[in-house]
Amino acid sequence: MRKLILSVLTVIALSGVSFGAVNLQDMDFSRVNPSVRIKDITDVEGARGNQLTGVGLVTGLNGTGDNSPMAVQMMRNMMRNFGITLDARSVRTRNLAVVALTANLPPYVRPGQTIDVNVNTMGNASTLQGGVLVQSPLRAADGQVYAVAQGPVVVGGGSAQGAGATRTQNVPTAGRVPGGAIVEREVPSDYSMGGQVALLLKQPDFTTAQRIADAINRTYGVVAYAADAGRVEINLPGQYVQAPTAFLANMGGIEIEPDNPAKVAVNERNGTVVMGGNVKISSVGVAHGNLVVTVGETATVVQPESFSGGTTVVTGRTDITADEEGGSLIAMPATTTVRDLVRVLNSLGAKPRDIIDILQAIDRAGALHGELVVM
Repeated sequence: MRKLILSVLTVIALSGVSFGAVNLQDMDFSRVNPSVRIKDITDVEGARGNQLTGVGLVTGLNGTGDNSPMAVQMMRNMMRNFGITLDARSVRTRNLAVVALTANLPPYVRPGQTIDVNVNTMGNASTLQGGVLVQSPLRAADGQVYAVAQGPVVVGGGSAQGAGATRTQNVPTAGRVPGGAIVEREVPSDYSMGGQVALLLKQPDFTTAQRIADAINRTYGVVAYAADAGRVEINLPGQYVQAPTAFLANMGGIEIEPDNPAKVAVNERNGTVVMGGNVKISSVGVAHGNLVVTVGETATVVQPESFSGGTTVVTGRTDITADEEGGSLIAMPATTTVRDLVRVLNSLGAKPRDIIDILQAIDRAGALHGELVVM
């Protein structure tokens, strides 16, 4: 017996029930955005991280490394640094692997401190489990060496192989060296120039930028203004001209209520739906129903007449029935909010993938006031 369930979805509307084990009636939806600290939604201009890259050699692998010419060449280069010359034909080890190294050098990090390093195979090594990264330089885009990495590789996956089967868990060809890179050169952080500092919003928005400037001005006088949706410029108050760090520390704790554009983000691959609290729905009608088609296969024996010379055969008979389950049609007023949307979709028994289809239908009908982002 096989079942084909065809979802029949038309434009949608919503009514209320509790969401799972959470009773939405007991939750406070009067505020869309909470009060947050300025330091949590902004970055200080001039204080930025830098990306580092490099190429290295991981040794100590149990026969799971590279056999590529690249691995042979790197092995010969490394041994040449120690005064040992190897012929290409004499290098036949599978206990090493060529890897790409990546790291992020955060701001304010000084020489002597350590950072984490990501390690990824570049050749045909099957796993890095048990390997050790040999000392390798990490360079920035300017070609300068900013850190040197070395240490045992921590792999989050594993691989096992037998005579007739192989099992792999997670990604054994990628790993990390926690604290494996020692910083050799710092990146200057010039965040205070000419008695000014600037804040960069992580989520640019004109309203949020203006609220940040207003909150700073209420505390320190008229010293800040919103240059655009993503930048707030501040003239350091007199007592902080020589101490910009103290100003940033005190100012960062001021709380504001950010404003975000109305967005609905959906991921059709895994059925994830995230709706912002600012999303509004115009007056709309929503219908939801299911058409269930059942296809049954029955085996039938066909027996020929006696002495006819025929052969007994088994044939299949197909029976198809269709039932349309009772759907629901609900009307929503123009004041519909994301809370109402969640409650109604759950009352209709809609699954996440159904909700995505419903949201797309509402958006096409022009009733969704916000940006629908398909990830």
